[in-house]
Amino acid sequence: MINKRQTALLKLIVEDYIKTAHPIGSKSLCEKLDCSSATIRNEMSYLEEVGLLEKTHISSGRVPSEKGYRYYVDNVMVPKELSGEDMLNLQTIFDNKSLMLNDSILKSMEIISDLTSYTSIVLGKSSKDNKVSKVEVVPLDANNFIAIIITDKGHVEHKKMFIGEKISINEIKGVVDIINKHIIGTPINEVSKKLEYDVKPIIGSELKQKEMIYNAFYNVFTDIKEPSVKVNKSVNMLRAPEFDNADKIRKLLDKFEDKEIISGISEDDSDEVKIYIGSENEFDDDVAIIKTKYKINGEEGTIALVGPKRMQYDKVTALLNYIRKNIEGEWDGRETRR
Repeated sequence: MINKRQTALLKLIVEDYIKTAHPIGSKSLCEKLDCSSATIRNEMSYLEEVGLLEKTHISSGRVPSEKGYRYYVDNVMVPKELSGEDMLNLQTIFDNKSLMLNDSILKSMEIISDLTSYTSIVLGKSSKDNKVSKVEVVPLDANNFIAIIITDKGHVEHKKMFIGEKISINEIKGVVDIINKHIIGTPINEVSKKLEYDVKPIIGSELKQKEMIYNAFYNVFTDIKEPSVKVNKSVNMLRAPEFDNADKIRKLLDKFEDKEIISGISEDDSDEVKIYIGSENEFDDDVAIIKTKYKINGEEGTIALVGPKRMQYDKVTALLNYIRKNIEGEWDGRETRR
């Protein structure tokens, strides 16, 4: 579609624009390509004609079009080699043997979000593939408790419980003992039924305050039946020039808060990092999404970064590849629960 010099020119324009967010003029490119300004302008005009570049207004330089980013990603970009500092920060997470699987994934994605200023997303698979391994409870005060549910895949859920009347911790622990006795090994999506038919009758006969305690735990398990969705929004991303419009920011923030929309980011392809630019993704035309699927010991999910179309594609691709390979390599064959 384009020749060697045009490809080199497109690469420079895309990478300069990603760094500066300023339209690129011909003068800044002459020395780099050892060409006259007239030659550069002619080549830029051709790249604009074939849809790889566009002008922001009549007197401006050029910026990559959505099609230009796609050509760059598919034909020009090479994943960037990670710095020693970046690898060290991530390796600290992977080497921490005290972390459970989902904590390792969440913490590594938080690091990537900090490194790039993009929004990170972690999507777990449906709870039907997770079985209860243990239930614990931590009191906060007389009426508030934290329920901790651990699954056989290393997934951990923390849910706050509120009980309207003051109840002794011994009564709460009594419920936890009964739950652990009857539902360990049960798929999460079947727990509600087991609570109703197996656990509730026992609680009713052995404990006072039975209904409030039972309802609190029932609600906890109902809440975690859906696939887990974790979004680490980056304020710095919304400070990018692309999002200088209040309506755009509001629209994006609303989408990041919508669990159903975020769940649509899940990835089906487990073999590689995939890139969806602007209209290619169903999330928002103003962003690019880079994502990949992970699979460890039967546990599946998606890790993704959302940023402006002017995204550091080479760096993000390398970071996601590094995380997926290290987590899969570290956890493959290892117990996911500690």
